[in-house]
Amino acid sequence: MKNFSNQLVSWYLKNKRDLPWRNTVDPYKIWLSEIMLQQTRVAQGLPYYLKFVSAFPSVIGLAEASEEEVLKLWQGLGYYSRARNLHATAKYVSYELKGVFPDNYNDLKKLKGVGDYTASAIASICYKEPKAVLDGNVFRVLARLYGIDTPINSPAGVKVFAELSQQLLDVNNPDTHNQAIMEFGARHCAPKKPLCESCIYNRSCVALKNNQVGELPVKLKKIKVKKRYFNYIVPIADNGFTILNKRAEKGIWANLYEFPLVETMGVIGIKELKNEIHKLAVLDTSFELSMYNEKEIVHKLSHQHIYTRFWIATTDKLMEPKVSFSEIEKYPVPVLIANFINEFSF
Repeated sequence: MKNFSNQLVSWYLKNKRDLPWRNTVDPYKIWLSEIMLQQTRVAQGLPYYLKFVSAFPSVIGLAEASEEEVLKLWQGLGYYSRARNLHATAKYVSYELKGVFPDNYNDLKKLKGVGDYTASAIASICYKEPKAVLDGNVFRVLARLYGIDTPINSPAGVKVFAELSQQLLDVNNPDTHNQAIMEFGARHCAPKKPLCESCIYNRSCVALKNNQVGELPVKLKKIKVKKRYFNYIVPIADNGFTILNKRAEKGIWANLYEFPLVETMGVIGIKELKNEIHKLAVLDTSFELSMYNEKEIVHKLSHQHIYTRFWIATTDKLMEPKVSFSEIEKYPVPVLIANFINEFSF
């Protein structure tokens, strides 16, 4: 077990990327990076991390920001519940814990949005608590190296891998060990085209020996993807105003802004859509409607695919609340809306 960690850390020290959160043990910055990198590649998350640290150098600064400010900075990173949990936890740490993060795994896990993995990462990196991390990279490395075909997203799988990762952990050097195994999975034992020929474990890897590298780790099939059809009505008034509505507090894109929405069971024609628009009561009775994109934009989320058309509605009169064209980019919106705004050039 000790040899496993020694080989791993030796590889890491030679090959690790120079990332800003690796040059600190500040729990605020480690927490921020770990939340951002959940379900997000480093290349995508790094610019957001830098923006957040610049805007909010401390947890108190983040706590004092408005939710809209936080969501706007997060815009495009996806999984927006992470941003809302981030903000809630910043407030809790700032106001209830007087700006001091918990210094152990058990108390860290009590924070909103912090699960086993994030608590282990913060506890080991900041406080050298011997808690092994278990993320997608670690699952993949261990499944291949030991030839484990128990599904990683099953209770039995989580138990098997949690026990093994803890056994392999260098308890005297948990911070470097944890960062090393995650880096090794991300860069060397990658999901596709892993570098098996130059792997430090290629003599002992069960998956390589049995030609199972592409088959491991095993994951239970995902739930069926739901199709949804969104028709965004983009009001354009002569006086330079449009309409943005705030989404509900639950569901996808909670508390983000969007144009008036008509969701349908499938593709809808212009005549039927006009009838639905009248029910929204956001436009004057007289308006001209035209399709902006004939081909639907398919926006893929984890469990649903959203087929979207934007429709331009020109009118003389808008109902409240109105948004000036010059102010539209200040609002936090889903990336689907942001892309349209950039392309349309209000």
